[in-house]
Amino acid sequence: MAPEEKAAIVFNSTFVRPASFYISGFTNIPHVQYFFVFLCFVYIVTVLGNGFLLSVIYLDEALHTPKYMIVFNLAFADLCGSTALIPKLLDTFLFNRRYIVYEACLSYMFFVYVFGCVQSWTLVTMALDRFIAICFPLRYHTIVTKPAIGVMLLCSWVCSISYLALLVKLIDRLSFCKSVVVVKSFFCDHGPIYLLSCNDNSLNNIIAYVALPVFILSPPILIALTYVCISIALKRIASGEERLKAFKTCTSHLIIVAIFFVPILSTNIVTAATAHIHPNARIINSSLTHTIPAMLNPIIYSLKTEEVLNAVKKLCSGNKISGVTRKR
Repeated sequence: MAPEEKAAIVFNSTFVRPASFYISGFTNIPHVQYFFVFLCFVYIVTVLGNGFLLSVIYLDEALHTPKYMIVFNLAFADLCGSTALIPKLLDTFLFNRRYIVYEACLSYMFFVYVFGCVQSWTLVTMALDRFIAICFPLRYHTIVTKPAIGVMLLCSWVCSISYLALLVKLIDRLSFCKSVVVVKSFFCDHGPIYLLSCNDNSLNNIIAYVALPVFILSPPILIALTYVCISIALKRIASGEERLKAFKTCTSHLIIVAIFFVPILSTNIVTAATAHIHPNARIINSSLTHTIPAMLNPIIYSLKTEEVLNAVKKLCSGNKISGVTRKR
């Protein structure tokens, strides 16, 4: 008998834990495998792009600054988040291995959410960096230091890991009365899983609703407030050319913020307004939200940031010089 067909494991005659979950994915969509092939391409570009950006920042000492500590952290979280999600997703749907062991499912959930939360709060740290650079330019280097940024980034990791460890651990107190629990999502998503339980899940519900303002609403609100302050500060600049130059330093960050938060917020607003969203729409929106920003972030920073382009040119010219020296 296959593991997925085994009876649920009963703990203490109260908690019923399924041997595995069944990830349903899309329903009634023809040629859906092409979507997953597209995600495979996204993952390859994500690994190459973020790996390249991480290497450039690590190798060029000129980029060992507080600003690029934040960029490095974002690229690392992007790379890890995509690696936590996409390979397993492709294995699930392209090779039709939709059953996932209970413990593996919870681990899957934890890592996908942790890296997503770190990405979210890293974007807030970027916004604070731009806010201080534009509103307090003379004090920038005394406020934005490596230790200060290090503490902020460390806090985002510690808080995300602690909260999500609690969120995932609380799944263990739930009973699932069916021997095969069908999860209507593309991965081990928290909402679709805890709502399938057959005992009291009110505590899980509270934790899920707390996550909404803490990890989904607070970051874009804080970012919006920083840009309101930046706009006020820019209005005081007499020269239109200086104003435009200052605003250009924010464009890369604004693009990333829009790509990351607009799909998340739109899904939650629609769900709150209608109390229901079609599983296929949720899956498409969530999968693209978890994957596309991670692919585009290094492209935006590589092509739009002058410091990174200069670092790449320096590294390339250095390699050419060392190659010529070796030949001689």
